Amino acid sequence: MVLLTLLAAVTIGVVRTRNLFGVIVLAGIYSFLMASVLIVLDAVDVAMTEAAVGAGVSTVLLLATLHLTGSMEYPRPRQAYLPLFVAIGTGAAIVWGTYSLPPFGTADAPIHKHVAPRYLEQSIKETMVPNVVTSVLADYRGYDTLGETTVIFTAGIGVLLLLKGRRRRRADEQTDGGAP
Repeated sequence: MVLLTLLAAVTIGVVRTRNLFGVIVLAGIYSFLMASVLIVLDAVDVAMTEAAVGAGVSTVLLLATLHLTGSMEYPRPRQAYLPLFVAIGTGAAIVWGTYSLPPFGTADAPIHKHVAPRYLEQSIKETMVPNVVTSVLADYRGYDTLGETTVIFTAGIGVLLLLKGRRRRRADEQTDGGAP
């Protein structure tokens, strides 16, 4: 409950903060808190990914982007109530949808009856990997993992290309003396 309360407080801080540097720092804190929640839920592999990508790489890229673009944020002309209502409606729909789910951690949940028993029983024999999580990610779901890695790599290259183009334009403006 403490982690979820901290997540809610950081989320409110992100929404209320007008300084872009502060938003980036709070987003990094949010990622670390989310990684902590995932550790509590025994999803250590996902927690490590969240900590590395969410808090590490994303924070560095956002800080680099802020450095290259400047931290000027224009004030909002009016209160935006439509996004607030959409967010509240979406959150209510998600909470309502969770009422039909089985209780958390029950052994007879549908997710534990499909392929999980087969993975636990046969993974060492079929893949020769002693760690079941590694065998699932690298062997049974290898193409999925490759696809996720490709998406993250492509996004990183896209961000780097955007930042390089911004740096090139800034250098061209300095050599031209600021003339359009």
